[in-house]
Amino acid sequence: MEPESGASSSRNPSQLAWVNLSRSLILAYQSFGVVYGDLSTSPLYVFTSIFGGKLQKYHDEETTFGAFSLIFWTLTLIPLLKYVFIVLSADDNGEGGTFALYSLLSRHAMFNLLPNQQAADEELSSYKYGPSSQPVSPSPLKRFLEKHKRLRTVLLVVVLFGACMVIADGVFTPAISVLSAVSGLQVTDKKLTNGELVLLACVILLGLFALQHCGTHRVAFMFAPIVIIWLVSIFSLGLYNIIYWNPKIVWALSPHYIIKFFIKTGKEGWISLGGVLLCITGSEAMFADLGHFTAFSIRVAFAFVIYPCLVVQYMGQAAFLSINLGSVRNSFYDSIPEPVYWPVFVIGTLAAIVGSQAVITATFSIIKQCHALGCFPRVKVVHTSKHIYGQIYIPEINWILMVLTLAMTIGFRDTTLIGNAYGLACIAVMFVTTFLMALVIIFVWQKSVLFAAIFLSFFWVIEGAYLSAAFIKVPQGGWVPLVLSFIFMIVMYVWHYGTRRKYSYDLHNKVSLKWLLGLGPSLGIVRVPGIGLIYSELATGVPAMFSHFVTNLPAFHSVLVFVCVKSVPVPYVSPEERFLIGRVCPRPYRMYRCIIRYGYKDIQRDDGDFENQLIQSIAEFIQMEATQPQLSSSDSSSLDGRMAVISVRGIGSTSSLIASEHEDVGVDISIPSSKSVTLRSLQSVYDDENPQIRRRRVRFQLPNNPRMDPAVRDELLDLIQAKEAGVAYIMGHSYVKARKSSSFLKKLAIDIGYSFLRKNCRGPSVALNIPHISLIEVGMIYYV
Repeated sequence: MEPESGASSSRNPSQLAWVNLSRSLILAYQSFGVVYGDLSTSPLYVFTSIFGGKLQKYHDEETTFGAFSLIFWTLTLIPLLKYVFIVLSADDNGEGGTFALYSLLSRHAMFNLLPNQQAADEELSSYKYGPSSQPVSPSPLKRFLEKHKRLRTVLLVVVLFGACMVIADGVFTPAISVLSAVSGLQVTDKKLTNGELVLLACVILLGLFALQHCGTHRVAFMFAPIVIIWLVSIFSLGLYNIIYWNPKIVWALSPHYIIKFFIKTGKEGWISLGGVLLCITGSEAMFADLGHFTAFSIRVAFAFVIYPCLVVQYMGQAAFLSINLGSVRNSFYDSIPEPVYWPVFVIGTLAAIVGSQAVITATFSIIKQCHALGCFPRVKVVHTSKHIYGQIYIPEINWILMVLTLAMTIGFRDTTLIGNAYGLACIAVMFVTTFLMALVIIFVWQKSVLFAAIFLSFFWVIEGAYLSAAFIKVPQGGWVPLVLSFIFMIVMYVWHYGTRRKYSYDLHNKVSLKWLLGLGPSLGIVRVPGIGLIYSELATGVPAMFSHFVTNLPAFHSVLVFVCVKSVPVPYVSPEERFLIGRVCPRPYRMYRCIIRYGYKDIQRDDGDFENQLIQSIAEFIQMEATQPQLSSSDSSSLDGRMAVISVRGIGSTSSLIASEHEDVGVDISIPSSKSVTLRSLQSVYDDENPQIRRRRVRFQLPNNPRMDPAVRDELLDLIQAKEAGVAYIMGHSYVKARKSSSFLKKLAIDIGYSFLRKNCRGPSVALNIPHISLIEVGMIYYV
């Protein structure tokens, strides 16, 4: 890295500025296909939704001008002013979205409800992201919120509500985009019936969801050109329609026409706001997809390309409608000159598919983040791209989305009804973002409460108007996102509640270290060669299931490691900071603790190196402990030892151990092991039959270092011999039940809801990539 930085420092400032600008322009180009597909296809259905109800009886030139003026100022105030100029600045280590705001708040104020958090997590480099200001005394508002746990729970519920509405977006966007795009076939000479249109839309949607497992990177290189051609097309069409039909439409940029619109239309005009808000659907994607780009590139793309193209297109469509009052049902396709009709239809259908793809990918991402926060059951997460980090596919969610989207398309059969549902989902997400952003202004940016109140009241008045109009349309389809969100909210909250109760039980039933120390280094049983990895959610202390082993088994492994895999409220944890290693009891016990930390956007991948990385990390810790006495606990009879961050980049030789890869041939019976020869033969057969998950065979040796402390040498030798003998993974197979004295609601949540979710989601051993043949499960009943 140093030569590169040296080379860059030798460049003059103008060269650096040009390099940065060109990089940002490339990112801006790429963002068209990922971020703006949904927003740019809105002209397909906005005017149809606005004039779809009783507003048709007021339809004349003046009303059309007023509708366009509403669209123009909505695009200006919400996507341009709110998102581009303000919200994009509230990133979390470059990441955006609802969870990024919640993560920032969790770190800058004690709003976090994640269990097993430690002071060591605050030392993570990404944890300290934010304005570097001098520490200030906590405000009364901050103290009040931190003091009341119920208010923190309410905040989490608000975040989950926003997440559920994003999932609802993932259902409605493909339905409305594809159905609107193919509706152009009704304008042609051979008009298709509604049933045939719905069937064609369903076939396209089936293909879209069926190809999700391939990953977006396979066709991503086509996305940006499709959207750019689409934007050029709608800009040109808009310009043509302004000049050809009604150039006077430019006067409608004045907000004066909005006042005239409401005076004339009254309540029907207010209800039509539910259609107007469809022009900003997809705005949230600018913030949610920030992690793949930069704030500058997204700002450039929107301000200089997306915004002018959309304004000119809506202006052109309004100019056409002001003269052709009967073309409301298919206003976009009716406004296309006949010679270019089919090319625009094809590129419009492709752009609708691109917009749908971006929202489906965002839904996968939000589900992954919910799981990391302990608010969603374990699901299979497939990483679909080696090059683009964060591109994931979740099979179960994909098929649920597909069924729901097809149900919406077949059930509604009308873009206006789907638009009513879609609009409510979108404006609800924006409403939640505004609220969280106001909290970020106070607690993260440390601005005055007055500044946050002005921001909140200004945008809540605007968004509240749209939200009220969307709620009026609840009986005409708006009820669907509310029902979907309610179902997902129940799933999320029941899972979160059950997980927290289970963790609380573990925390209050830890094994006493005094009892362990009283047993002596042998723990009162025979210690046989091998390593036992005991998985638990506890970041401190010894889990209750360990006492089951000690009291019921005649033998146990010579080296024990208590492993805790946990999430921290940051987007990513670098490999150098992932492992925390410590000692549980004094040195003769050979008992260690390993905490593995992941961010809410990290992907846990099984590269087959975990065992080797763990051995190397423990060896590094043993060596470090000998040179840094402060790592040893001053009072080892009552406390766990101090934890140390061990950098893990890959398997290689270090000052503690020499690593060498080798091929196993048959079964080496000479190495003493806790596994029988038969079991080791089965392991060999299992590895041969499953080459895709075969672990790397790495053998460790001690370096030839005569100055090494004899006690350290003995401990490292024990570790190496235990590794050669084999590794066993020990987990609790838990059954969670509500106490008999619990309320009916708690019994319903735990005994039925949480139990059902646990039985039907992925098992913890599968989620943690634990080899099945090495797994030992201990039955535990939790009465919470």
